[in-house]
Amino acid sequence: MEKKGQVTIFIIVAIVIIVAGVLVYFFLPGIRSGLVSDEENPPKFLQTCLEDRIEEVVQQLSDHGGSMNPEHYIIYEGDNIEYLCYTEEYYEACVVQQPLLGNHISKEIEREIKENAESCFDEMEQKYQNDGYTVDLKRGDMNIELLPKRVIVNFENSLNLAKGGQTNNYERFRVVLNNNLYELISIATSIIEWETRYGDAETTVYMTYYKDLKVEKKNQIEGSTIYILTDRNNENKFQFASRSMPLPPGY
Repeated sequence: MEKKGQVTIFIIVAIVIIVAGVLVYFFLPGIRSGLVSDEENPPKFLQTCLEDRIEEVVQQLSDHGGSMNPEHYIIYEGDNIEYLCYTEEYYEACVVQQPLLGNHISKEIEREIKENAESCFDEMEQKYQNDGYTVDLKRGDMNIELLPKRVIVNFENSLNLAKGGQTNNYERFRVVLNNNLYELISIATSIIEWETRYGDAETTVYMTYYKDLKVEKKNQIEGSTIYILTDRNNENKFQFASRSMPLPPGY
């Protein structure tokens, strides 16, 4: 009798679980197949679509001193490297060329990826229309944030997806790139401050304090210096040029 009672309890529990599953399936939003799944949702679509392009732009900016097309530069190993601090006068300290370097780089990233971002949202809209959704996409502003260990691209776009009587709303989007450009820019700015004061910077100080950082200083014949900052962990790099307190030829 005791064993029969246990079997009966197990059967009742199983029926309750099945009924609960059916109720959840039919009444909780996001469970039915008519809605967007976690694996194919719009934020992930945008991340996949745009991440590689952002990474490419960040690398190009890092190779050229913070500008895609530097106007005032020195050629070093085939790269046009922008002067972030410069003077033409002998024995004179350099003058900062990009006072707000982080803001400048953010604007460069925004300009370079704007067309790609528009294309990604177009593709997203078309994808969900093809999948049978009613799509309402409203486009807003884009802005770039350089933060510790990451670059974030924010979009003020909103998206409404409707299908089978259910809707999903997305008020904002963002794409995140894991990159320590923020830290490298901060160190570059510190080096520039040394250049403006003393005409040179002591790079070993930075490598002593930041154990994973390699700082190379390449002195050029005409008085310029190429600084190359490299993260030893991930090989992220930022390089720039300075010309401060140059000496006349022969000294």
